[in-house]
Amino acid sequence: MSPELERRLMVAVDKMPAFPRSVQKVLELTRNINCLPRELVAVIEKDPVMTMKILKVINSAYYSLPSKITSINQSVVYLGINTIKNLSLSFAAVGILPLTNTAGFDTQRYLVHSLATAATARQLCAIYAKGEADPGDCYVAGLLHDFGKVVFAQFLADEFREALEASMAGRFPLYQAERQIIGADHGVVGAMLAKRWQFPEHLVGCIHDHHQEEAEPSAMMDCLRVADQICRGNELGDDIPVDRKNQMPAAPRRFGDDLAKVVAALGDFEKIIAEARTFVAVDGEK
Repeated sequence: MSPELERRLMVAVDKMPAFPRSVQKVLELTRNINCLPRELVAVIEKDPVMTMKILKVINSAYYSLPSKITSINQSVVYLGINTIKNLSLSFAAVGILPLTNTAGFDTQRYLVHSLATAATARQLCAIYAKGEADPGDCYVAGLLHDFGKVVFAQFLADEFREALEASMAGRFPLYQAERQIIGADHGVVGAMLAKRWQFPEHLVGCIHDHHQEEAEPSAMMDCLRVADQICRGNELGDDIPVDRKNQMPAAPRRFGDDLAKVVAALGDFEKIIAEARTFVAVDGEK
């Protein structure tokens, strides 16, 4: 990466909104296995916008709870700490997305992909990497792994539009087009943003390296790459330059050579898709 490009990316990253402090606090609390529900409730309730959004999605038809939930405390009782944490993270990420961009970047499709990848990575970790990586970290990695595209769409719109068009026309991955046209892929700028947001170094590294073939593998990276592969193979992607449905898993040493078996091990993958789409639909309601 040239010094001039690095400077441009740093300027772009500095213009991005800060990650909400309340959600950073939620992450800090939930990394402690002894986190008490009341501690989580106390943090979220101090953010009235977050509270309103969480209650809205929990009371949607997707969860079909027997009675209306009117407080974050009730939400934790019904759905658990992890679900509330993940909703908080997801709403924070959505809140940072620009309403429009001139690059022709479909943020709704991007969002469904990110949410589905996050949930899939978390589940893969619980099945294939138990004790080697934290499922919560895998969720965060999945949610934020492509956030660099948002930076490109907002601040390098002309070059990113050209990369999107080249990828679709040439039927090759977007990250390769980004390297050719911009000089860096979205993982690089996404990692710069995650670092500015003060996420842990192992998450920053995972975001940076998820398209770097020569990167040192890790359990979290394996789960992220295969989750991304599964979601794109099921047409859950903001760009789908190649058909990945019949490919072997991106991390065969961990997942074997049959991607269909990995998807089957997830159980009800359609539920993951439905949850992501429900979140986007509910968040988009006025």
